[in-house]
Amino acid sequence: MRSAIDILGREFLLSDDELGQLLPSGSTSIFGSRVAWARTYLKQSGLLESPKRGLFRICPTGIALLLEKPQKINMKLLERYEPYRAFKARSRAPQEGESQPLELPEDSQKTPEDALAAAYQTLRANLESELLEQIKSSSPAFFERLVIDLLVAMGYGGSRQDAGRAIGRSGDGGIDGIIKEDKLGLDVIYVQAKKWEGSVGRPEIQKFAGALQGQRANKGVVITTSAFTRDAIDYANLVNTKIILIDGSQLTSLMIDHNVAVAPMGVYEIKKIDLDYFESA
Repeated sequence: MRSAIDILGREFLLSDDELGQLLPSGSTSIFGSRVAWARTYLKQSGLLESPKRGLFRICPTGIALLLEKPQKINMKLLERYEPYRAFKARSRAPQEGESQPLELPEDSQKTPEDALAAAYQTLRANLESELLEQIKSSSPAFFERLVIDLLVAMGYGGSRQDAGRAIGRSGDGGIDGIIKEDKLGLDVIYVQAKKWEGSVGRPEIQKFAGALQGQRANKGVVITTSAFTRDAIDYANLVNTKIILIDGSQLTSLMIDHNVAVAPMGVYEIKKIDLDYFESA
């Protein structure tokens, strides 16, 4: 399979970046997944065979198909082969108590993993949008508590009690709080967390940077439910003080990643064959 992926990558003139693109799970490359599913479909159709573990080759049936010089080989074409139709029937049959499985159009360019990834991205985008609306409708005090919960979940601030005492205490020159960078308190991070109306511009970031210099601080985080202007982002990147800007979109993404204000709705475990198990077969 590794050889097939390398050869096909060169055949399609794919760059290293294209070959390295991962599915949302982060464990499999998109191209590698598509090659693997192409092999699965062709094997199930009787066009490829596996003479031994880890190897596959074309069958006489596959050679006969190539001699027809088809314009393309897709799932619609594979419908002519009875083994493929049987495979599809097995794949579609729901078990007792299960809902009807996801159907892919015959001319779809997506593999099942592509479809699952796309569905996940749609669900996540919708969740992020709804989460941001909830945050925007909350009180400033609630927003400060949310920021505390997120920073602690990310490993900052020591205990939640420590973080709770730090955030919202200072209010000195645009600084809303001071939080430990680690549980030992070896360094501190200055925080500004506000529900601004409209985009946050360069003047607000300049004010925050000045407050950091006044404290001789070298690290700061600005968190908002809105967005930052291009000038604000450019300024944060130019100053010597390290300033991280987290807008509403990044905020909700971090909340989901660290399970703050969200709860699992369901878990789907995707499995593959453990080839090591068959090593002595």
